[in-house]
Amino acid sequence: MPTTTPTRCPDCSTVLESDDRFPTWCHACEWNLVPAGPAPAPNPKRRRRAARAQARDERRKQLVRYRVEQLYQSLERGDSAVQDRSWIAAAALAGLVHLVTLTVLLGSLWLVVLSSTLPLRVLGGFGLLLALLVRPRLGRIRPDHTFLTRTQAPALYALADRVAAAVGARPVDFIQVTDEFNASFGRHGLRRRSVLSIGLPFWAVLTAPQRVALLGHEFGHDVNGDHRRGLWLHSALTALQEWHLLAREGGSRSGDSLVDLAQALLVLPRQLLLTLTERLLSLLDRLSVRSGQGAEYLADQLAATVASPAAARNMLGTLLLGPSVESAVVRARSRSQRGPGGPATADLWTELSTLTDSLTPRERERRLRLSAREFGAVDVTHPPTHLRIQLLLARPVEPSPVPFDQADQDRVEAELAPARDRVGRDLLTG
Repeated sequence: MPTTTPTRCPDCSTVLESDDRFPTWCHACEWNLVPAGPAPAPNPKRRRRAARAQARDERRKQLVRYRVEQLYQSLERGDSAVQDRSWIAAAALAGLVHLVTLTVLLGSLWLVVLSSTLPLRVLGGFGLLLALLVRPRLGRIRPDHTFLTRTQAPALYALADRVAAAVGARPVDFIQVTDEFNASFGRHGLRRRSVLSIGLPFWAVLTAPQRVALLGHEFGHDVNGDHRRGLWLHSALTALQEWHLLAREGGSRSGDSLVDLAQALLVLPRQLLLTLTERLLSLLDRLSVRSGQGAEYLADQLAATVASPAAARNMLGTLLLGPSVESAVVRARSRSQRGPGGPATADLWTELSTLTDSLTPRERERRLRLSAREFGAVDVTHPPTHLRIQLLLARPVEPSPVPFDQADQDRVEAELAPARDRVGRDLLTG
């Protein structure tokens, strides 16, 4: 059982209630909200270098914060979530990337086929190799044991289809279950088939309405106008990333002889190419981030529509539980290694399912404030979690909940049981 001890804040003397399970902090002055960082380096030169790096990082964070807050304030006023013309410039930049790839390909073919000298043919062959390596990736679906078919999980697919129809998306082609504390949706290949990926640790900490909200958010990516997920921009981004990987100085051996050969031949122009690709990746991100983050907000609105605003907000709040989920996995792994027999996966899923209820309101508030302080987000492509929750409060929607009754929940859980057991064993033995 947790124990609480009355203490006082050392900064403002506010009376605090400490819980042995969670860090003690002050809600009045936010003392100890952010854990103390590592001690400064004793060497003066290293200390100055670290201070300069911290100052640069802080300036970068301030610029990102300004852009993100500008977008949030625009949406809070009622502007469109995805109405932004910067993506047009991003599309033009993507066209330039595709043009470079096409030029390398056609020029290399010309050298190989029409050139009469061996050196030019060798150069053409290298160009063809380069064009092959930096070609736009469309993604490939390789169904394996992590994929569930409609025959294996009819109730889960039926729920997904109902949610997809509610937001105006097409039925999903594949559902994949993973061991990640995350979920995603994407289209892959020339046929642009869709894959809904559900991390079972994330699914386990959600209630039934929050699971509907999660599906609503993910299917919202199919209809929310996110230009970054479109074939044109996304393929250009992957091509730029391939150029950047080839140009990275001191790149490690990949095991792929073609990649290793290309890296060896790019030794001389590598630094120039590295700098250029870094600048282009940064520019493409700046031109598309407003539209992309606006699309994330719109997906949150769709999640609130198919479940409820409260369910969508609480679903987003569970994103702050990542460290707690990792700790629960470590504890369960330690118990399974000490105990007799194989890993007790049922104990892990039981602990994860009760994780949300184990948090006190004070600890929830601490994590939300910490997210606001650090501008925490799922990744750099997402808006900060606390702003996503705030916008759902500022722009309420009229919900039309997708039905997901207890019988459906039981059927879905039964269908996920084999995958849950497999994923649990992987987590406890990994």
